[in-house]
Amino acid sequence: MSRPLHPGVTRRGFLAAGVAAGAGALFSRASGSSAPPAAGSTPPTPGGPPSVSTPTVSAPLIAKAIPATGQWLPAIGIGTDSFRTGVRDDIRAELKRMSELGATVIDTAASYGDSEALIGEALESLRLRDRMFLATKLAGGSDAGAESFARSLERLRTRRVELLQVHNLNGVPELLPRMREWKQEGRVRYLGVTTSRAGQHAELADCMRTYPLDFIQVDYSIANREAAEAILPLALERRIAVLVNLPFGRSSLFREAAGRALPPWAADIDVTSWAQYFLKYVIAHPAVTCAIPGSTQLSHLEDNQAAGRGRLPDAPLRRRMEEYWDGKAA
Repeated sequence: MSRPLHPGVTRRGFLAAGVAAGAGALFSRASGSSAPPAAGSTPPTPGGPPSVSTPTVSAPLIAKAIPATGQWLPAIGIGTDSFRTGVRDDIRAELKRMSELGATVIDTAASYGDSEALIGEALESLRLRDRMFLATKLAGGSDAGAESFARSLERLRTRRVELLQVHNLNGVPELLPRMREWKQEGRVRYLGVTTSRAGQHAELADCMRTYPLDFIQVDYSIANREAAEAILPLALERRIAVLVNLPFGRSSLFREAAGRALPPWAADIDVTSWAQYFLKYVIAHPAVTCAIPGSTQLSHLEDNQAAGRGRLPDAPLRRRMEEYWDGKAA
């Protein structure tokens, strides 16, 4: 059985309490999803293999290839639904640190309030735009979508984005033809569709079979495995890259894990916190390209990014992680 929820516990409380396990011995069956060794290479860019180390982090950076092109992406990015003007300095610090740690994927949307504008401002001031993989979203009909996209480019202070997605499958038949035109014009590199609701998975699967998509974005976590039944296998079959949203289940996983110790064998995959446990479980799935956990605090970002380095669980260990989470194994 799963542990009962503890509504009063937040991730901040977790970190303050030091819920962690120490690093341990090498795990001989680590996943083969890491990027090729590139010690001493230049900083990661949206167009090539990322470097595997930074001045402060020596563990290998985990990266996945986009099936459509073979382009490498670091396996942990950032979601920005919570980016607001009141935390402008925190956002700038997070994006700066994110780049230092080798991550590149920033996911936003036209409907995320000030998010696009804050990202554009921060990347311009930090001179990091060309090192980042920018993904945004639009919705609605063709004309509304064109206006939304133009506004997104203006807010992001850029002439193109790496990934443009139809938000929550809203307007897929109307928008994708226009999006393909923008792709041909070089204003977009990849096209995709998104959902964050299990109730839309059947519709998402239909889109994956009907349209030539480069990416999908879907909700998936150790406590929400529905996407693994049909969506993720179909993504492998159709050679579609996968971004994972809600890897923490809107923070519910932290509440559920309150007071619960990590298993001692978590150290075998370089896991020292529950955030890393949840994220490594997700990105170890062979269909998953990148997880995009939300964050507005530097300590949370660094904890999340630590999950994007070192060793990953293989299939048997992922099952053991599920069993432990479900309360069936020690």
